[in-house]
Amino acid sequence: MPMSDETKNSGNILEMKAISKFFFGNRALENVHLEIKYGEVHALIGENGAGKSTLMKILSGAYEKDSGEIIFEGNKVEISTPQDSQKLGVSIIYQEFNLIRGMSVSENMFLGREPCNALGLIDSRKRNSDTQIWLDKVSVKFKPTDLVQDLSSAQAQFVAIASALSKGARLIVMDEPTASLTNKETETLFKLIADLKEQGIAIIFISHHLDEIFEICDSVTVLRDGLYVDTRPIADIDKETLIRMMVGRELSKEFPPRLTTPGESVLNVSGMSRRGVLKNIDFTLRKGEILGIYGLVGSGRTEMVRALYGADRRDRGAGLLLYGKPIDIRSPREGISRGLGFLPEERKQQGVILGMSVANNVTLAAMEKITRHAVLNEKEELEQTEKFVRSLNIKTPSVHTVVQTLSGGNQQKVVVAKCIFTDASVLIFDEPTRGIDVGAKYEIYLLMNELTQLGKSIIMISSDLPEIIGMSDRVLVMWEGRLTGEFDKAKAPLEQESIMKAAAGEVAA
Repeated sequence: MPMSDETKNSGNILEMKAISKFFFGNRALENVHLEIKYGEVHALIGENGAGKSTLMKILSGAYEKDSGEIIFEGNKVEISTPQDSQKLGVSIIYQEFNLIRGMSVSENMFLGREPCNALGLIDSRKRNSDTQIWLDKVSVKFKPTDLVQDLSSAQAQFVAIASALSKGARLIVMDEPTASLTNKETETLFKLIADLKEQGIAIIFISHHLDEIFEICDSVTVLRDGLYVDTRPIADIDKETLIRMMVGRELSKEFPPRLTTPGESVLNVSGMSRRGVLKNIDFTLRKGEILGIYGLVGSGRTEMVRALYGADRRDRGAGLLLYGKPIDIRSPREGISRGLGFLPEERKQQGVILGMSVANNVTLAAMEKITRHAVLNEKEELEQTEKFVRSLNIKTPSVHTVVQTLSGGNQQKVVVAKCIFTDASVLIFDEPTRGIDVGAKYEIYLLMNELTQLGKSIIMISSDLPEIIGMSDRVLVMWEGRLTGEFDKAKAPLEQESIMKAAAGEVAA
């Protein structure tokens, strides 16, 4: 599709003008604008529920706009289906990759457009060789024949990018691309983005990590509550201004002050191991404490808390004391019955059932509390859920709303409500703020403080080191399945360098 002289002069590959979208009379977007230049990395940011996903779904053809116009490479276009978007040269890489885990890399790359031989049969040899060409362009070392289920999240990310390039993408949308990447993998991704930029390919970069936006992006567009706020060059804005534009209010500090002083021991773990995964783990959790667990990818952080909760097996011989009494937890059901609550890292796969309502999700783990003679007391279920909606400030049209339609931050709050509904006294939060915006993060931090003030204890796993330092009373560091450091804020300030040394396997001072 040829470019007009006007587009050549403006340098815009995409213009979305006065875009509006309503669902059942509720505003999702109203009069929103977005302009993307050729070879530009453009950040699209806003709190959860700001309208970012809706705008991108309109661009992808998943939703149709109610009003407004889309101009692509100088031509007004109508995008009614994903095929329309793909034909234009638009590719969207979602946070949950659209890859089939049980198929190979090449099968995923050329799904629906497989090369065929003279007999009309799929030519797997050519498919693999063509796939290798695109994998080489994104500088990866895995093979076309490798199964997607055997790849890391970072490798799956590169498969998705290679697939987009193979389809002739000239505008690529990346939705939270670094959410599950290590620092080294993120550097590799940023190098690839820089290479794509040099080729004139435009990138829409959606991220809640503001530091990444300032590192990689040229411009930023901010949405709030379905409305357009502003577009600025990155060079003309600072982090504080950007946050204020996103949330519409001042956030005086990134982390609220900790007001709870940890008390007596609540949980004691000694000698917890799992062959090849965990090695002789010992630690104590105190009442009202936030105990941070930090480690690099592969350190065993998640495996440790899953074994504690009963979701994964552990070797015999570990000693577990809860309030001084020996316990043996071998399943999540036993963990719940002993007063443990678990907010998993993958909330959409393990924390909530997306197709069920808020009320059904909140009460799911402790149905016996609202069941009488095997009959669900729906009135009590709704009353209990409404209390959580008010106390946790869950933004939902009603308790009957399907969880899938909520923003990431509000989905996270539903999981927290589910944990609290079980009467858990020990809460395990694995990446509690992953994939949610700065405003929602602050609300989660405030909630964590409130829970500890009520006497609950929290084990928090996070790959965000500032979050670990800002929220933890004490930090345990893991490396290769063992604890390599313990840092107590009451004894000395938590220091990033010391924690990182322990995370790299060096003995803490």
